[in-house]
Amino acid sequence: MTRLVELRLLAGATSEVSALWLRPDAARAALALAHGAGAGMRHAFLESIAARLADRGIATLRYQFPYMEQGTRRPDPPTRLVACVRAAALLAAKQAGGLPLFAGGKSLGGRMTSTAASQSALPGVRGLVFLGFPLHAAGRPGSERGAHLRDVGVPMLFLQGTRDSLADLERVKPLCASLGARATLHVVEGGDHSFHVLKRSGRTDEEVQDELADTIVRWMDGLA
Repeated sequence: MTRLVELRLLAGATSEVSALWLRPDAARAALALAHGAGAGMRHAFLESIAARLADRGIATLRYQFPYMEQGTRRPDPPTRLVACVRAAALLAAKQAGGLPLFAGGKSLGGRMTSTAASQSALPGVRGLVFLGFPLHAAGRPGSERGAHLRDVGVPMLFLQGTRDSLADLERVKPLCASLGARATLHVVEGGDHSFHVLKRSGRTDEEVQDELADTIVRWMDGLA
């Protein structure tokens, strides 16, 4: 049985945001999962990943960034996003009650999680999960957005599609190599930034999401 609980999260001194705690009865780890820049915690992709992880024994805490809670499209300043990530990690640790804890997110959510971890360790967090790390703007390949990753002290899992316009694999691979044993890169053949695959690939988006969930769980089990 899996239980969903709606929570409120104090994300900084003045911002309160919504959160969703999804925990299967036989949970063996927990993941604080932040959304991407253009869609909140109830986006179909995050809903699907959370459900698949629950089926595999992983609890998740999804949460809103303040700007998304307020119904605006423009992301908050990084300092405010980082404060929200840190507050969410603390709430996830409280809800997890001793389960091995991880943190990460989709696109912007993953990058803000790593930014927070690079500034100071997220208490109790054993590793970070990136569902499409946004290494650069579309059409402008670069690696500057990944420079802070060298200051992250825990293992990191990068899940990246070969058609991701925000993460040229020719940039991602050397970045991961530079991080040594801390970085694990899993490449999703044919996946774009949303992990959508073309029909001619012979695969469905649902199959790709199963692949993502399986990969996350194997990686977590290896650390926990």
